[in-house]
Amino acid sequence: MAPTTLIGQKTTTSVNGRTVEQAGLPLRMCEILSQIDCAVFVERVMLNNPANVRKAKAAVKKALDIQDARLGFTFVEFLSSCPTNWGLAPKDALNYVGQNMADYYPVRNFKTPEGF
Repeated sequence: MAPTTLIGQKTTTSVNGRTVEQAGLPLRMCEILSQIDCAVFVERVMLNNPANVRKAKAAVKKALDIQDARLGFTFVEFLSSCPTNWGLAPKDALNYVGQNMADYYPVRNFKTPEGF
């Protein structure tokens, strides 16, 4: 089970769904890392449609530009589907990302250095 598997979400490794008692709460990595001083760019993106894939590409480019400028640590988190392990059709898995995961993991920029 991934650290980002949602409570109740069924996967091939959590066939009855994730429970807090057994696996704990899902980790919100952007929220955690954005609190660290050395992290200068933290963003969460979603790969559920072509427009969001383009936004993800822009976030990765920005992260690499910031790394090239040696300003500090950058992190881009991707919300993406896993239709095989979720037991869903590909289209249903994409919908799940947009309708369920984005509620728990808001897609947004958490931290950006000035000038970027």
